[in-house]
Amino acid sequence: MDISTFTPFAAVLNGLSALVVGLGDLMQPFAGASSSMLAIVLLTILVRLVLVPVSVSQVRAEVTRRRLAPAVAALRAKYAHKPEALQKALTRLYTSEKVSPIAGVLPTLAQAPVLSAVYALFVHPQLAGHTNALLGQTFLGIPLGSNLFAALGATFPYGLAFVALLVLLAVVVELTRRANARWAGVPAVHFTGQPQSAPGMAILARILPFVTVVFAAIAPLAAALYLVTSAAFTLGERAALRRVIRTPRAA
Repeated sequence: MDISTFTPFAAVLNGLSALVVGLGDLMQPFAGASSSMLAIVLLTILVRLVLVPVSVSQVRAEVTRRRLAPAVAALRAKYAHKPEALQKALTRLYTSEKVSPIAGVLPTLAQAPVLSAVYALFVHPQLAGHTNALLGQTFLGIPLGSNLFAALGATFPYGLAFVALLVLLAVVVELTRRANARWAGVPAVHFTGQPQSAPGMAILARILPFVTVVFAAIAPLAAALYLVTSAAFTLGERAALRRVIRTPRAA
């Protein structure tokens, strides 16, 4: 079943599509052929701004995990062979600190429907049985509904702009991965007290973020523009929030 045909969801998508097309029309006089692209970028930024409070909650959860990581590691070493005692000690630690071991999970789940709805807008050729007008727009002669392979085949050399977009996304993904690694500083630990990483997991953690680039290549150009903008905004947003919400000095 195509969820875009579900009446409430379709109404949301139709509204978002009309908004983006309207923004493109408003920018047409001064943006020309780039108006549709700029409209997608603007909508993405507006959505990310609405979700800033969610990002604040996520960074605060990161700060909490970072602050408690040394204490959790110490308890894990102390009760290495006593899993039940370790669990009780961790429970006491989180209770005394008045934090939840799964802090940050709920904010992540809360933003998922919003981001999924926006992404769906850029990948569905039809919305509630009607043609998605947004995907009929073009950027550098490339229909926003075309994926990388269609763009290279039909609009070469303009299709190379799609390749450049994917390269930019890969750069942003790598910068984000490195920023997250620097921020972690210490080995990540589950609330159970066990290390998150295992043999082979480090390689997977390095490669997995680039799956986004693969999705962007096979998705319509509109979705690729959304993914690049969202990833770049998140990179800058996290850098700013992590400077403002700092980890308190350990006692």
